[in-house]
Order: sequence, then C-alpha cells, then structure tokens
Amino acid sequence: MRTNTSGTTLVTGGASGMGLLLAKKLAAAGDKVAVADVNPLPPGEVEGVSSFICDLSDHEATAALVEEIGASLGDVTRLIHCAAIMPGGDFADMPAAQINRVMAVNYMGTVNITKAVLPAMLAKDSGEIAIIGSMAGSVFTHSMGAYCASKAATNAFVEVLQEENRHNNVQILLICPPMVDTPLVNQAVEGGPKSLGLAMSSNRMASPEVIVDALLEGMEKGATLVQPGEARFMMWLRRFSPSLLWWIMRKANAR
Repeated sequence: MRTNTSGTTLVTGGASGMGLLLAKKLAAAGDKVAVADVNPLPPGEVEGVSSFICDLSDHEATAALVEEIGASLGDVTRLIHCAAIMPGGDFADMPAAQINRVMAVNYMGTVNITKAVLPAMLAKDSGEIAIIGSMAGSVFTHSMGAYCASKAATNAFVEVLQEENRHNNVQILLICPPMVDTPLVNQAVEGGPKSLGLAMSSNRMASPEVIVDALLEGMEKGATLVQPGEARFMMWLRRFSPSLLWWIMRKANAR
C-alpha cells in the first residue's frame, strides 16, 4: 500500500462500513487521516485519525471542511469518497423529498467534495481521488431507483472528470462494487427489492475487506476503473443485453 506522505488523506463516510475500514488501514500504513461523516467516529475505534462532522450535500459546509482540514492537518492530497445513503422503495411510494435527498447526498456530495479538493491538486499537478460509485449505476433493479439514479450520475461524473483531466498527474479512480455487506445495505432492507434480501440471507454480498483491498490496489496501480467481484460481468450484461437483465431482475424480485 502506497503511503500518502505529501499531505492529508480524507475519507468521507468514514464513521462506518468501508470508509471506517479504509481509515483504519490507511492510518495503520502511516497516512495522516481525516474522516468526514455526518456521524462521529465510534469512540476508541481508530487511533490517530481526526474526525470531522459534515453533510457533504451542503456545498459551503464541504468547502469549509476542506479548508479546516488544510489549516489543522495539511492540504488534502488524497481523497477517498465513500459517503452515501441507500433507502429502498418504489418511485411511486417514495416521497419526492426523499428521492431528492438521495441525489443530494450521493451525487451532489460527490460533486461538492471533488470540487473542494481538486483545484489545489490541479495547481500542484499531483494528488489522488478515489470515488466509490456502484454497479447499481448501470445495473438497475426494482425498488432501488433513487439509489441507482444517484450512482448513475456519480459514475458519469467521474468518467467525464477523468477524460477532462487525462493530461495531468492527478489520479482519479472510479470503483463500482456489487452489493457489499456493510451497514449501508441495511437502509434498503425495508422497501428494497426481494433480490437484496435473498443476497443477504444467502451470503452472496461482497466482503467489505475485498472491496477495500481492490480499491487500494487500483490506486496503487494507477487504475481508472475497478469493477470487483460480479460487477464486471453484470455491467457487461447491462451494456449488451439490458432486456435480459431486466428479465432476470423480474424473476429475482418476483415482479
């Protein structure tokens, strides 16, 4: 694992799940780590990690967060963006305010934190950005439409960002994991698709440790896209046979 010796590593959504696991690994490897989340780090969970409270859907608060980290710890030279929410439910049953909130946190949060750290990286022509998108950004399913739409926007944002910055030395990585066994998934259990419950009960979800290791390996190798586990095949299937994929989803979700 390559240690970030030039500044601060910022992990968003770092109070639980993959973000917390990443914060632990990076701190143990010698990174100076800041965690940003709407919740504080669990007491005593991670030694030597600075915790900051921030709602990334708030543009001004996100900009202020990065300034505060820079002033107290040093410039953010590595960003790993994990923060997201995942409520389940059909569009017809989900209030518009909740759908908008998913987009605000998952997509606009990505835009806000990227825009907050990118200018300094471009000015120095160095830095690393890793953003957790999702297989769900192209492999759509019932009762997860709000999440799928937000991750489709996130995936597209990162792909275009990479293309626009292909001639500089800022590394930008998009990782699109399949369903991962983290607390985030629990948000979608009520109202979510039947296939999610089946995946949970049959232990078909990906291990967070496997996804975190794939992300860190991708950063180490300078990759632009990582599709761990079944994500590569499922995203391939969506691209070449969307009608077949929807048939599979109808069967899996009893729709």
